[in-house]
Amino acid sequence: MDPVTVTVIIDRPRAEVFDYLADVANHPEFMDHFLTEWRLTRADSFGRGAGARFRIDKRFNRFGWGDLNFVEVEPDARIVAVGRAGKYNRVKTYFEWRLAPTGGGGTEVQLTAESEPGKPTDRLFDPLGGGRWFRRRAGRALRRLQSILEDGSGRGARATVAGL
Repeated sequence: MDPVTVTVIIDRPRAEVFDYLADVANHPEFMDHFLTEWRLTRADSFGRGAGARFRIDKRFNRFGWGDLNFVEVEPDARIVAVGRAGKYNRVKTYFEWRLAPTGGGGTEVQLTAESEPGKPTDRLFDPLGGGRWFRRRAGRALRRLQSILEDGSGRGARATVAGL
């Protein structure tokens, strides 16, 4: 999948938005409508090295499991996560959250995602569903993130380690 970028402006300070996004256990709260069954890969869910495994809820997706791990965490500016998905985890995935201040004290959050198939046949069954499918769902996820951080509404369940 070619890079897909979605953006939202959240009326909260950049440090607060960053602290929320840098904890991978919070991501199911706003992405659970298309990424389900989240499980943390370690007990410490914050910062560099934190990761999670999840199921990509897409019709006819036989190999729907994926994972992501935070590899770069630049305070108040950027979070980069890489992972694998698809059949035999052959499809490389890349997610990047960029945070920029706005004039009114808010934060612009930009999510960019892309995938790189391991084999030509993996392109037919892209686990992230291609650009249009992912753009719609990621847009909804960022709108949910906005409502969670601004109003405290629309929260889902946080990810845990072994149900704890």
